[in-house]
Amino acid sequence: MTDASLKLQAAMVAALKADAALAAILAGTGIYDLAPPSASFPYITIGRCEVADWSTGTEEGGEHLVSLHIWSQGAGKAESLRVMREASRALEGIDPVLDGHFIVSFRLEYSEAGYDEDARLHHGLLRYRALVEKTG
Repeated sequence: MTDASLKLQAAMVAALKADAALAAILAGTGIYDLAPPSASFPYITIGRCEVADWSTGTEEGGEHLVSLHIWSQGAGKAESLRVMREASRALEGIDPVLDGHFIVSFRLEYSEAGYDEDARLHHGLLRYRALVEKTG
């Protein structure tokens, strides 16, 4: 299932990077697995990825939970909420065909926006649930 996780993450990043409206809001590269200390705000990081077996008697598959974290230095939540909205919209167009796998279902399961006191940043969270089957 690790192979499917990497391919799902790559498809998510490709959909995010291909979106012009999101790119206009994000600074620089704007999407990271681990943001460098020099990253400009706002940006998105790929967070926790969890996988549970979703196989049937005839099909091999996994249930994937993938979190995206939005980080902003904006004066309020508005910037992080805009990034969350555009990222969600961009991911509606994710390509379901992955090399050797197929996304059966992909949906936003949870979202949250708030202020991270420790980091002194506005923080948004988008959690997606994907059901992915192995093909061939």
